[in-house]
Amino acid sequence: MADLFGDDQLPPIRRARSLVARLAATLAAIDGSPFETEPVRSIDLALDGVAGDRHAGFTRPAGLREPWYPRGAEIRSGRQISIVSVEELDAVGAAMGTARIAAGWIGANLLIEGLPRLSFLPPGTRLFFEGGAAIVVEAQNAPCRHAGRAIARHTGRPGDEVAFPKIARRLRGLVASVERPGTVVAGTELKVRLPEQWIY
Repeated sequence: MADLFGDDQLPPIRRARSLVARLAATLAAIDGSPFETEPVRSIDLALDGVAGDRHAGFTRPAGLREPWYPRGAEIRSGRQISIVSVEELDAVGAAMGTARIAAGWIGANLLIEGLPRLSFLPPGTRLFFEGGAAIVVEAQNAPCRHAGRAIARHTGRPGDEVAFPKIARRLRGLVASVERPGTVVAGTELKVRLPEQWIY
């Protein structure tokens, strides 16, 4: 490729690399709750997501996040799994002046520890879990008032509904899809494989 364009015409390319982190918690949907999840010992990742989760499925309707499609159009789901980090939740909680924000309040499936800038892992990053399951990062998860409303219910502070989307911008975690099914267990190690990166 350098012969075609010349080294000075290519964007800077960062090499692929690997990191290690810990799966601090696995969370599953609460019966009767349209949004929140609760800690469980393990969850089964299927190719269509987590059974019983509101984001399970191979497809989903387009919404506000996809203004380039008609609202409600069927599209591939890249939101099967919601991932958050201990470090980012702590930072957001401190900025909001609350003791903590639990991962389950905002509907997370996986809580990761040891990746302080989890929300900045690029699309295409793969997370490999003990036992063989793997997921692929699709995008940052934009914070919304729906999550803020859930936090406000737990903190008893109505203003948190509006504060959370502003404070948690780019710190809300990631959404991912399942690439290889399997069971993931809380407290185990995971490997993170970042792809080559460049700015187009």
